[in-house]
Formats: sequence, structure tokens, C-alpha cells
Amino acid sequence: MKSKIRDQSLSIVFGLLFLLTLLGQSFAGLAAYNDDQIAHGQLGVGWGEFVTSSDFVVDVAENWQSEYLQFFLFILATVWLVQRGSPESKKVGDIGVGTDEEQLVGQYAKDNSPAWAKVDGWRRVLFSNSLLLVMGTVFLLSWWAQSVAGVVVYNSDQLEHGQETVTWLGYVTSADFWNRTLQNWQSELLAVGSMVTLSIYLRQRGSSESKPVGTPHDETATEGE
Repeated sequence: MKSKIRDQSLSIVFGLLFLLTLLGQSFAGLAAYNDDQIAHGQLGVGWGEFVTSSDFVVDVAENWQSEYLQFFLFILATVWLVQRGSPESKKVGDIGVGTDEEQLVGQYAKDNSPAWAKVDGWRRVLFSNSLLLVMGTVFLLSWWAQSVAGVVVYNSDQLEHGQETVTWLGYVTSADFWNRTLQNWQSELLAVGSMVTLSIYLRQRGSSESKPVGTPHDETATEGE
């Protein structure tokens, strides 16, 4: 059992941290929401009502969609783009989707390769792009959830100030929606760009996200191994 936990420890730790921070956000958000309600002469709400409200959903979905957009773009970009010296990049000469032999598909698949890597047709195509497809799907779904919950929150605020409400289309083309969205996008893109660039010159001993400490700065990926 200890061995199984150790072998899955990275996923387990981040899964637990995710749940803890989401729970913490729900309680902090509830407190802030109720403070605002009381300040406007309205009644506070309970935890269950808050975590199923558009106010909570829009904040969660807003963060999720930007995170998955980051991964979607990075996965797609690293197929065709490289960064010399970065461990986050493929080797400079490895641009593209690679040959069947390099990708271990079809006749080049190993005995323990995934079943869909061994077959031809749509199943191999789907499996070959499954990571990008899942990341893109989660991004679109969370973006949609953000927009639906966001228009509810926006219209509630509009009514509170005696102003006209908007449709879903009106909201997703509004300055409010894109102000919130682009704030998240630019921070995620900055984080990815920083990781790609800083990892050329900086090291973290023992981390798979870093080159070995003594690796030359201009060595890309694992080309020196």
C-alpha cells in the first residue's frame, strides 16, 4: 500500500491541495459574500446555498478555464515550436508530430503499448490527440460555465443599480466579461513563458521540470543524455 501511494504521490498531493484550496475558497468567498449582503441591507446565506450560487461558480470556472487554456496552448505550441536551452521544449530538430516509429504506434508499438496505439484508423488518431482534446474540452466547458454564471451575477448587479439586464450574448461581448477573462489569460501566459525561459538559466536540483544542475544553458530538453 505504501508503495502504491508513493508511486502516485504527485497526483495525490496535488489532488488534496486542490480540494483544500477549493474548500478554503468556498468559506472565504461565503464570508465576503455575506459581508456584502449585510452592507446592502440583505440577509446572508448558508454555505450550501453559496457554493451552488452563480457568484461562487463564476469565480471557480473563471480560474479553471484560464488554466486549461494555458495547458491547451502549451501542448499545441510545443508540437511545432521549440526553445533552445529549455527543458520544457523538445530538442531543436524534433519539430512536428514525429514518425510512427518515434511515436511507437502501429507496427512499432510495444507489447505493453496502449491498445489504441496499436490499431489504425480513427481510434489511433483520437488517442494520438487525446490530451489536447481533453484540455480543450475542459477549457470550453469551464468558459461556458463562467459565461452562464457570469451573466447571472452581472444582471443581478445591474438590477440592484436600476440598470438594464443583458442577454448571454450581450454579456460575453461586454467589457466586463473580457476584462475578467483577459486578466486571467495574461497571467497564465506569463507563467508559462517565464517557466520556459527561466528554466534555461536556472535550476532546481531533483525536479523533473529542471535540467540537471550542471547541464549547459544552451542544451535543450535531454539532448545531452
